[in-house]
Amino acid sequence: MKKLLAFVGSGFGLGYSPFAPGTVGCLLGLPIAWWVNSHYAVPGQILAAVILTLIAVPLSQAVEDKLKVKDPKPCVADEYLTFSICMIGLPVWGQPYGIAMMVFAFLTNRFFDIVKLWPANGLQKLRGGLGIVVDDVFAALYALVANHVFYRIIQSYGWFA
Repeated sequence: MKKLLAFVGSGFGLGYSPFAPGTVGCLLGLPIAWWVNSHYAVPGQILAAVILTLIAVPLSQAVEDKLKVKDPKPCVADEYLTFSICMIGLPVWGQPYGIAMMVFAFLTNRFFDIVKLWPANGLQKLRGGLGIVVDDVFAALYALVANHVFYRIIQSYGWFA
């Protein structure tokens, strides 16, 4: 069971990518966010984001336990399971602006995860799965704000219509 949890926590092996494992692993968040936003209104999207984030904690812990390293690179559950946060209330594929929003959200989420603004930079020092996931939650929240600003701009100018 621990091996299965670690495998899922590694993004089904995507976290072992030799190039940018966090970015590669985060790609799994795209279909998850698409599915959540396609099936639920904002309250459901928020609930799904909370549940997915809570699932990321033990999955991340499983990878850390397996590899015996704090926040190991192959651990990408924190990236792909928190991605839905940055898409709350935004359109997805098949809707006006959907493709542009998914691409922009992916880029902003990765940017804020890499930059690690306050308080994410300090909170990632927490131990275990919680420490692995909490900085990604803040990155996704920062990205959520940037994504909504971008969405309002493209709506007001009619871009990508």
